[in-house]
Amino acid sequence: MSGSLVHPAEVSLAVQLGRLQVPNPILVASGTFGYAREMEQLVATSRLGGIIPKTITKLPRPGNKPWRTVETTGGLLNSIGLDNDGIEAFLAQHLPYLRRLTAPIIVSIAGRTPDEFVELAARLDREPGVAALELNVSCPNVTGGVDYGTNADACARLVKAVRDACGLPLLTKLTPNVTRIAEVAEGAAAGGTDAISLINTVLGMAVDWRRRRPILGNVLGGLSGPAIKPIALRCVYQVACAVSTPLVGIGGIATLDDVLEFLVAGASAVQIGTANYYDPTVSMKLLDSLPAALAEAGVRTVGEIVATLQSETAPQRRATPSAVLPPGKIDAKPAHA
Repeated sequence: MSGSLVHPAEVSLAVQLGRLQVPNPILVASGTFGYAREMEQLVATSRLGGIIPKTITKLPRPGNKPWRTVETTGGLLNSIGLDNDGIEAFLAQHLPYLRRLTAPIIVSIAGRTPDEFVELAARLDREPGVAALELNVSCPNVTGGVDYGTNADACARLVKAVRDACGLPLLTKLTPNVTRIAEVAEGAAAGGTDAISLINTVLGMAVDWRRRRPILGNVLGGLSGPAIKPIALRCVYQVACAVSTPLVGIGGIATLDDVLEFLVAGASAVQIGTANYYDPTVSMKLLDSLPAALAEAGVRTVGEIVATLQSETAPQRRATPSAVLPPGKIDAKPAHA
């Protein structure tokens, strides 16, 4: 960081995530923002860097039996089970509203098989208003939900198959519930993902010892919120040292310091998740304060602060592609939209 005097008005928040251009690095995470309609009275959605609606699947899913959520110290355990009405309902009921929004719409998809991922991607590729896809290969709350996010070769094959069938930019969302997340990230990069989202929830559980019963109906669930931020930061840093693909940080982000920590660790953008539940306006507060913080750091673009963490014991970092767009019009929608 240069330390030179910079005025907040001179700061460009525009970010490039592979083929996806977004106006700023503050996105909202899948599963925490509904289909955006639910938040329109609280959030100026047009200001967001990207909106990722609830994950959709090929067929409707009823989700897991209750209880589905439980608060823990510093976090939230959830075992929703990808409850959704399927792609046909999404296209008919939700996408018409979403495509009217000016923020980039990144549709999260999950399939039981690679063929289902490909089918979903190909279908959405034909729809106007979809800026990109996020491949959810990391949900811990459904059978097979992490099958393609725990093995580098399987992840590479899946990403390549989707990319071959679809012209939309791809984000691949990885699970922390692996031994070496950097290896899986390398697989996603080899498959041609435009960006890598890190991380999905951390597998955990809650117990009612008096009843000798698990609290969640599915026994295990995914932990999110402030408690997992150190894990998410570690994953972002490790992956940033292994690949040059742009990264999107997720996990316990609620404050300006949280955002900047993820950027310095190697993320080009972030997604706000659990914080949306207890402070629905948090994304607006972050966008209000980010330009001044970057100016104070002496940078004029987000990309200048990305992956600038300094450590005498740090491994050699991979060169990160430019995460900034030049000033001017931001085209957040695909050319064919």
